[in-house]
Formats: sequence, structure tokens, C-alpha cells
Amino acid sequence: MPREPLRTRTFALACAAALIAAFVAGMAGCAKPLLAPDKPRSQYDRFDAARNVRAEQYVFDEYGRRQPNLRERLLPKE
Repeated sequence: MPREPLRTRTFALACAAALIAAFVAGMAGCAKPLLAPDKPRSQYDRFDAARNVRAEQYVFDEYGRRQPNLRERLLPKE
């Protein structure tokens, strides 16, 4: 019987750790994004914006979900 309190204490500590981890993860989701959509994304972004060839930051896929526009933003300019 001496192992029962140890098992209960371990379970309680594991539950507390899970709650703390969930709280910290939730707080991290409320932070401001690192890059604002209206700020230049690179040293060449103002150049592209002035010539109206700036790629959109996000596009919508065939299911209507917003996805980063990586393909257009990483292709070389013509």
C-alpha cells in the first residue's frame, strides 16, 4: 500500500503540468504576429510595391482556406 500515494501524487503532478502547458500554449496564440501585413517583408518589397508587382501575402485554396502565397512570393520576377 505505500505505492498508492506516490501514484496519486504522480498523476496529480502530470495533470498540473498538462494544465500549465495548455495555458502557456493558449497565451502564445494571443501574441501579435511578427510581421504585419502592411509592413515591407523584405528589402525588395518596396521596390515591387512601387511597380505594382508585389505578390499577395495570402491566397485562398480550392476549399476556401487561407494559405500563404509561397509560390508567387518565391518565384523570380520577370
